[in-house]
Amino acid sequence: MPESRSSRQNWKIAAAESGTQSRIVDAARRHFLAHGFRNVTMDDLAVELGMSKKTFYAHFPGKVALVESVLGAKLDAAEADMERITSKSGEGFAGTLRDLLACLQQHTEEIKPPFLRDIRRDAPELLAMVEKRRSAMIERHFSRLLQVGRRDGTIRKDISVRLIIDILLGATQAVINPGSLEALALTPKSAYQAVISVILEGAMTSKGKAKP
Repeated sequence: MPESRSSRQNWKIAAAESGTQSRIVDAARRHFLAHGFRNVTMDDLAVELGMSKKTFYAHFPGKVALVESVLGAKLDAAEADMERITSKSGEGFAGTLRDLLACLQQHTEEIKPPFLRDIRRDAPELLAMVEKRRSAMIERHFSRLLQVGRRDGTIRKDISVRLIIDILLGATQAVINPGSLEALALTPKSAYQAVISVILEGAMTSKGKAKP
């Protein structure tokens, strides 16, 4: 059936609206994650993007909704990168771990202390959402990684993968949160490095720990 003129017009409008929304989220992400969102106003972002306040607020009527979209985009990007890495075959444990750590470091490096302070203080419900999605991502992708290690003899078989994941999740929850990071004077990047290094090294066989 030929596409109607009305359908084509609706598609163009939807595409334009999606493009505008993406521009807003991208600009907010640059500012919010680096400088926090308390001192960045919606009006400032509208001016930077060269759009009217009416257009801007039609997409995001409040800052919390915009912060949620920024976090969603950030988590979606991290999930896509982790999926690409852990779904590859033939890399082996060491190669997959190297790529996964580089991915985590890249994504956590973008998040600066002012953002962590603001979300802890002003949007705890969004912090809870992030922690829930983070736990699901760790469980999914590190389970794959550990199974690869089991197959190539670099991960111990006397400890269940489920137990290793539970310990990793517990340590992540305890350490990689705004309060602990501030108290320990750690960045998200350095905290992830420490947690993963300590736990995975304990789960490795002598083969896994051996230097190449």
